[in-house]
Amino acid sequence: MFLEHIGIIETHWKSELPVVVYRKPNTNEVISIFQHDSTLHHINDFSEKGFVFAPYNKKAPAVLISADKVYSHEYQIREYKFDTPNFGAISGDGREYHIEIVNRGIKEIKNNKFKKVVLSRKIVVPNNSSPIQIFRKVLDSYPDAFCYFWYHPKIGLWIGATPELLFLKQNYTLVTMSLAGTKKSTTPDKPSWGTKEKEEQDMVTQHIVQELRTYVPDLSIGKVNSVRAGNLWHLRTKIWGTVGDLELKSIIQALHPTPAICGFPVTEAEAFINRNENYDREFYTGFLGELNIDNDKTSHLFVNLRCMQIKEDSAFLYIGGGITANSNAQQEWIETVDKSETMLNMIFN
Repeated sequence: MFLEHIGIIETHWKSELPVVVYRKPNTNEVISIFQHDSTLHHINDFSEKGFVFAPYNKKAPAVLISADKVYSHEYQIREYKFDTPNFGAISGDGREYHIEIVNRGIKEIKNNKFKKVVLSRKIVVPNNSSPIQIFRKVLDSYPDAFCYFWYHPKIGLWIGATPELLFLKQNYTLVTMSLAGTKKSTTPDKPSWGTKEKEEQDMVTQHIVQELRTYVPDLSIGKVNSVRAGNLWHLRTKIWGTVGDLELKSIIQALHPTPAICGFPVTEAEAFINRNENYDREFYTGFLGELNIDNDKTSHLFVNLRCMQIKEDSAFLYIGGGITANSNAQQEWIETVDKSETMLNMIFN
């Protein structure tokens, strides 16, 4: 059982040795990968094998944790009920600036500079909770997401739960998704979606399809579905096809960054983000996951959303949202507050 394995994970991490612990969506299997030394391995061409952790900036090097030792354990989800405090005082820092840059983005969209831009912010809060215990709460709260605890002594400690698949490549089959649009809900009922969310999600779908057509001529596109992650709902479309002998590097260059975490067109939106966001995203909105695992060289990668970085007695939370011509700056601010709630609960409850 995973609980009996926690001591081994803590000993490895506190010995300043790289480790990653993760669970894929809708499973009860928690996998632990241990690297035996503190070497910082960088990805060269994505032919490497292990667990990749890549930053948002595609020009910065991705990190590889070598699978020197791998364990698999069953995890039983706890019935854990969080309080629902008002985190506005905690998550409200930077309100004026965020609203200002959102309005700036809307203005640029209406001036036809781009159609969408994803703007984010960072929240810094005190943290006295054990990172392992935070991770357990993440596992309990996000059964439908990719949940992870990642540590390298030369990079730091990150914890997260992301609902967004970058892609799954198994043999010659490629599966990816477009995920965009957000609504808060505390009930199991699917929300009704407005024009803003539908248009935002469609932009992401069309961009992914356009970028992959060159490599995947038999591309198939599924129906738009509503999916839940924590207390939030999103729109999702499955996309799949056959890639033959195509190298992973080409697929990653085609897909990262997607309009779901950058904007559309990507180049123009990315330039606006670099000019206006007043912090370094680091590994937030990058990607992570299994790289060339097993004999069929399966790669199962996810976009790094809903995440936090732990530094000493502080936690750094990263949140953002997609801005379109139909956006309202105040509502976009509220969306970032809503997105922060579940992760803040991991720390304070």
